[in-house]
Amino acid sequence: MGSPGPAASVMSREEADRALARLTAEREAIESSLLSLQDHAGRRLLEGAELTGTTRHRWASAEHAVSLLWTQFDAYGRALARAQEIRGRRRWPNRDDLVELTALLRGEGVTVSGGTAGAAGGRLAERLSLESLVERMNAGYARALDVVVAADSVWSALPARIDLLSAELQRIRSLAGSVGVRPGEHPAGDDLAEITTELTALRAEVISDPLAFWLPESGSSVPGSGRPDTVRYDRAARALEDVRREIDAVLGVRQDAEQRLAGLRDVLSRADRTLAEARTARGEVLAKIASFDVPAVSGPPTALYEELAAAAEYRRRARWHRLSPLLDSLEQRAEDELRRAREALSAVTAPLAVRAELRGRLDAYRAKVAEHGLADDPLLAERYEFARRLLWSAPCDLRAAESAVLRYQHAAVETLAPRPDPADRTGGREG
Repeated sequence: MGSPGPAASVMSREEADRALARLTAEREAIESSLLSLQDHAGRRLLEGAELTGTTRHRWASAEHAVSLLWTQFDAYGRALARAQEIRGRRRWPNRDDLVELTALLRGEGVTVSGGTAGAAGGRLAERLSLESLVERMNAGYARALDVVVAADSVWSALPARIDLLSAELQRIRSLAGSVGVRPGEHPAGDDLAEITTELTALRAEVISDPLAFWLPESGSSVPGSGRPDTVRYDRAARALEDVRREIDAVLGVRQDAEQRLAGLRDVLSRADRTLAEARTARGEVLAKIASFDVPAVSGPPTALYEELAAAAEYRRRARWHRLSPLLDSLEQRAEDELRRAREALSAVTAPLAVRAELRGRLDAYRAKVAEHGLADDPLLAERYEFARRLLWSAPCDLRAAESAVLRYQHAAVETLAPRPDPADRTGGREG
């Protein structure tokens, strides 16, 4: 045991008593911390787990640190007990007692093995003061506790969340199978397979290497300061939510598929009837109208009918994942087909509308002329009869008829225009 050198001051009785009280309190605190660490749920989990990676390396170091802590604690306790024994010899210690107490309480009177160098290589012995040993034990405890708390935090947070997400995954997979969404047949099925693989791997990695999923708080010296890294979990949760929305959309297709198919049949039937009407009208127009371009009318939308039949087959075979995009496409193209059919009907019947408008205009001017008693005017009568023959003949030369109506219209306007009265004319102005 060391003793204070010539220059070292010997502690007084009061100083020795205060030092003993402080170091005894330190021992009790350290013992409580070590026992708490010994009973920590995270430590028990670490001892029983098959660890890998970062956690395996850090826990091996922490286990060694914990073992060393107990060795150092025993050495600390023995030294402190020796000091208490010396102090208990007599109420008023003599100088020899105080010299021994000074050496124990202030000097490097504690021999420990397996220090910092021993942890890396052979087990070397060191001599430390009780104060230095307390600092070393506190530092070793903090490092070990950091590993235990971090691992326990990850294990408390992530596996349970992964299990809940996996349960939701199983529910969505069941729904997906009921609507034909399977790997290799639908992108959402492939996504479900990838999410399943990811969650299985993630859980295994979290269990075996929790510290790989720990983000320590920067700048904090408190053991276990930080949070679990949930990046991979969050990414899988978002991907599963996207798939869930896709499956919900497919389920919606299953619920209203028959109604949508019926609506498609109705739209295509109306387009077909409109095209048939346009073809009939075109024949009538060609028979009644000459000198006018009448557009051709396309046939019925057979391609759309074939795809509609395919959609009905998808519904019969419950292949909802294929039916969903097909219905969306068919509904848009069916509306386009109906619009084109209506435009075709309007285009082929346009000459008849022009002829009807010319007939109405001719009769309107004829009535106006008759109101003024000019119906028998030779020029007007001649032009009227000429335009009338053109408009009511078959086939009607529409361009010639239009010109004839315009000539009659101009003649009627000139005839109906007011003429100056000769009696109102004067040869000059009176002065």
